[in-house]
Formats: sequence, structure tokens, C-alpha cells
Amino acid sequence: MSWMLLLGACLLTCLGQIAQKYAVLHWQGRALGVWAKLTSPWLLLAFGSMGAGLLLWLLLLQRMPVGLAYPMLSLNFVFVTLAARWLFHETVDARHWAGVALIMAGVALLGAQA
Repeated sequence: MSWMLLLGACLLTCLGQIAQKYAVLHWQGRALGVWAKLTSPWLLLAFGSMGAGLLLWLLLLQRMPVGLAYPMLSLNFVFVTLAARWLFHETVDARHWAGVALIMAGVALLGAQA
């Protein structure tokens, strides 16, 4: 159950980051007022998914030590990197991929400990 909460918190946080990027892209080149920006569907999705991710995170902290749970949130860097590459066609250099591999190795080591 704890691992499902962790995965859910990571995926919801990643969705929030992606929605923030889409919100900013939607605003570019448009003369939108502050209210229009604040009520943007992408920004509302970002708030909702980040809020839901926070709630899952709080549930997770009831079940898992913070010293184990917090480093596992590094999976967000992996998910956001993959999203940046495939959704936004951003360039990811070899050094960045090496960092992603190290994060995944670290998460696997921590997961084996638990």
C-alpha cells in the first residue's frame, strides 16, 4: 500500500508539473489578464493534481519513515525528464540521462532496504 501511495504522489506531482508547463505555453502570445491566467484549465489541473499529490504524500508519511520516503520522491525528476523529452521534445543530454540512471539506482537501493 505504501508503494502505491508513493507512486501516486509522484505521478500526481509530475502531472502537476506538466500541466504548469502547458499553462505557460497556453499563455504565450496571448494578451490574457490575471483572472484568465488564474482560471486556465491547465493551471487548475496543476493545482488539483499537486494538491492531490500532497494529500497522498501526507498519507504516505503516516506509513513510511520520512528518511526513506523523501529520497523516493526523486522519481519525480525521472518522470519529468521523460515527459520533457517526449511531450515537449526538449533535448536531454547524456549527462542528464546519467543523472536519471543514478536516481533510479538510488531508488532501487532504497527500495531493497525497505
